[in-house]
Parts: sequence; structure tokens; C-alpha cells
Amino acid sequence: MTSLTLGDSEGTSSPAASAEAAPTVIDPGSVAGVVARVLPSVVTIDVTAGAEGGNGSGVIIRSEGYVLTNNHVIAPAANAGGQVMITMSDGAEPVLAEIVGRDASSDLAVLRIPGASGLPAATLGRSGSLVAGAPVIAIGAPFGLSGTVTTGIVSALDRNPTVPAEGGGASVIIGAIQIDAAINPGNSGGPLLDARGQVVGLNTAIATAPGGQAPSGSVGVGFAIPIDYAASVADEIIRTGRATHPYTGVSAATVTAAEARARGTTPGAIIRDVEPAGPAAAAGLLPGDIITRVDDTVVTSTNDLTAATRLHHVGDTVTVTFQRNGVESTARVVLQEQSPG
Repeated sequence: MTSLTLGDSEGTSSPAASAEAAPTVIDPGSVAGVVARVLPSVVTIDVTAGAEGGNGSGVIIRSEGYVLTNNHVIAPAANAGGQVMITMSDGAEPVLAEIVGRDASSDLAVLRIPGASGLPAATLGRSGSLVAGAPVIAIGAPFGLSGTVTTGIVSALDRNPTVPAEGGGASVIIGAIQIDAAINPGNSGGPLLDARGQVVGLNTAIATAPGGQAPSGSVGVGFAIPIDYAASVADEIIRTGRATHPYTGVSAATVTAAEARARGTTPGAIIRDVEPAGPAAAAGLLPGDIITRVDDTVVTSTNDLTAATRLHHVGDTVTVTFQRNGVESTARVVLQEQSPG
């Protein structure tokens, strides 16, 4: 038997003619079909701030050139008078973007491509309809690789992870969608899609490894800001140039389940201080009260309290359930705007 190596041929017959490549047929309902429809709405964002630079992603939400992204993507340029450049998926020359407004608390920002019209805006879905196990697609520019597509599922819902914020502080992602689709640095601000190609979230963060060490890449636990919340913030930024945040006027600490058992109380957010002229004071809440629910949302931590409050609007009235001296009571709290800083 004659042995062959790659590139060898046996005998002297003429090589077979190459068959003409058949055109690829894409099922509109497949991942490839979804990506083909949505990719024109996804942009790559490059930021320069002095000698520093970085990149992220964004999604066109209005045909007039409005782009939704994360605040942490563009914050270096905003703080240092740098530039934010947007590159469309068709590879056209980058264009200088305007910062319409940004909000560190929600880690959201809106950019605009000056003079744009008729751009392919993505279809926004409803993150409130998601369930654990639902398939999702992430598109972005991890490590600067524009148009990268990854797939996975919704691992869990209503997470409230704490992430680094400007000035060395921390911010809470409100009711985050946990996903196992790979996201990496540069995916931030890019869309998370459902199986129909609707934007259901904005990819934002990767879980931190135990011990607080920042990951260098995907660890299979990522978080996206739900589009129901992100779209509400974006609309307000487009209308007014800024976002407002309702608050209850308390500072609180978490009472864990173990602490509650030891104290004979209940898990929740225990009020440490009440602002004299704030909403909670007007409703009769006092230091030592343990908040356990805001409307129908269970509160087991200060993150839960922040998340439950920010899902409402300034001026909304919410029912706060609390425990005082072992007795459960309720109070009607009219949310006020939280002062910046």
C-alpha cells in the first residue's frame, strides 16, 4: 500500500474540477440570522484620554444616531476632555461622538453621532419577560475584536452585584441578568439579545474571582443591565441630559439570615440614619427599623433596597414593609430625587 502525505496524489489521473461554492442559506431564526439583522446596529467605541485609551461597545437605539453604552466605557474621555470615536459595523471611518449624558449610578451613558439620520436602530425587547435558561446572544468588541458574537443562556435573574464606580466607589447593577455567554473587556455596552434578536440587556460586567482579584477574561459568569431599566434611563438622558434617581432618605446596613437568627429579628436592611427632611422621615420610619419589602419586592440586603427603590421614579409612592421591635408594619413613602454625589 502506498502511503500518502498531505498534498500527495496517487497515480497520474487529472485532478477533479473544483465544485462551485453554493451560496450560504441563512435560517432567519438561527443565531446567524439574528446576528445578520442586528449587527448593523452594534458599534465599536474607542476612547482616548491623554496618553490613555480604551474600547467598548454600544448599540444604536434611535435612528437619529443615539447610541446606548456603559458609562465606564466613556468616563475616561469625559473626565479628561478626551475623545469618543464610534465605528459602525460596516467598517466605515470612525466618527467623533457627542456625549448626550451619562450616569455613574446606573453605569449608563448615551452618545450621539452628529448629523446622523436613518441609522439602523435595534429593536428593544422586554427584559421582564426573560426566564432562567432562555437562550441569549452577546455582540461586542472584546479586546477590540469588533463584531464578536457569543451565545449562552440566562443563568439567573434579579442579581444585584456591586461593581467598581468612578472615584473609587461602588455601584449596584439593578436587577442584573446573569449570563454564561462569554463577555470580556470591550464587550461592555454591547447588546444582549434574545432568540428573536431583540435587545434585552446591556452587557456590563464579569464576576470577580474569590478574593477580589479582577479576571482577565470570561469566567462564565457575566452580568447585563436589563433593557427595561436601561431604556428608561436612556430616555430620560435624551430628554434632559441627565438621569434622576429616587431614594428613601435612609442609610442602612444588611441584616443577614444568620444575624437575624442571633438577634431574634428578620433579615433585611436595618436603618442606621434617617435624613430629617427626607421621604422616610416624613413617613415615620426610624433608626433601628428593618426594611423587609418595598411594594412586592423582598428586601434582604442594602443592595436589594437600592434596587427596589431605583426601579421606581421620583414622585412615586411605595409601600415599605418594616419590622420595629418585632412587630411588622407598613409605611407609605413618597420617593424624592437623590442629590448628585
